[in-house]
Amino acid sequence: MHNHIRQEPGRPTAAHRDARAAPLGTGPRHGARAPAVSAEPLGWLARAALHAAGLGWPVFPVRPRAKVPAITGWEDAATTDPDQITEWWLRAWNIGLATGKAGLLVVDLDRDGRDPPREWAGVHDGAEVLARLAAAAGEPLPVTYTVVTPSGGRHLYFHQPNGATLRNTQGALGWCIDTRGHGGYVLAAGSRLTSGSYRELRRPVAQLPGWLAAALTPRPESDSPATTSLYVDELALSGWRAQAYLRAVVEGERRNVTAALVGQRHRTLLRAARRLGQWVGGGALTAPEARAVLTDAANHFLGVEGYTARQVDRDITDGLAYGTHRPRHLDRFPHRVTDE
Repeated sequence: MHNHIRQEPGRPTAAHRDARAAPLGTGPRHGARAPAVSAEPLGWLARAALHAAGLGWPVFPVRPRAKVPAITGWEDAATTDPDQITEWWLRAWNIGLATGKAGLLVVDLDRDGRDPPREWAGVHDGAEVLARLAAAAGEPLPVTYTVVTPSGGRHLYFHQPNGATLRNTQGALGWCIDTRGHGGYVLAAGSRLTSGSYRELRRPVAQLPGWLAAALTPRPESDSPATTSLYVDELALSGWRAQAYLRAVVEGERRNVTAALVGQRHRTLLRAARRLGQWVGGGALTAPEARAVLTDAANHFLGVEGYTARQVDRDITDGLAYGTHRPRHLDRFPHRVTDE
């Protein structure tokens, strides 16, 4: 997409219209023409908007070099109608894309510049956090349509799963990762801020991977983790068989980590942390209890071919974070465990 496109014959130029921006909150309503805001002809922005609409993504005008919608009721007003888009983009509006209306879930990988929180020590931005999450899930990094933001971040576009209505999140997946779905919008490729432009990397839009969809699907309030203890005499679960089952699970993962051979330690520890993380998410374990079990089991990793305490902590953190978003509950098995 070129930054300079010759004005089409007969198309009104920016010099023909009032160049003053309307005050915030006074922009056009549904179907109304956006007021002129610039004396600079930017026909390429109209083409960028039409390109997004051609992909089936409803768009709406956003204040120039900003992220503020230029119209009220932007989600309802967003459209793929080329006539409305052509009328709107006679001037230098940025391009808002209504993600939910487009059936999209956009993962925003940001760059913060500050030190990450302790659980994400060693990472520098949202892209590295996503890489850790993918590794913890045993999944490859997803490849999909991507927009590079002016700050150097990434917007990863995915089709929402059939029937899903995933909404916006902030930090739910991890540090420096937000998502935009139903009720949200992003600036589409071609939009500009004072710091630079939004540039697309044209790839097919992929389906949202199942492991990401599961991590972003809200749990019912009744599934909220409870605070329980690992010890049998303090467990508030569904009977002695459930207690025995949970202890067997924990001991099994402890044994797996303890028996891991060189070359298999990283994957084994991640897998065990993911599995125990599921019970943390379901309220059967607390995170400190699961971490203590895994740290003790991985103690013999330290100093063997360069494996460090920091690596152990990182693998456990990543695995627990992933598993917590996919909770398991002792009262929800196909063959329910109960007292006789």
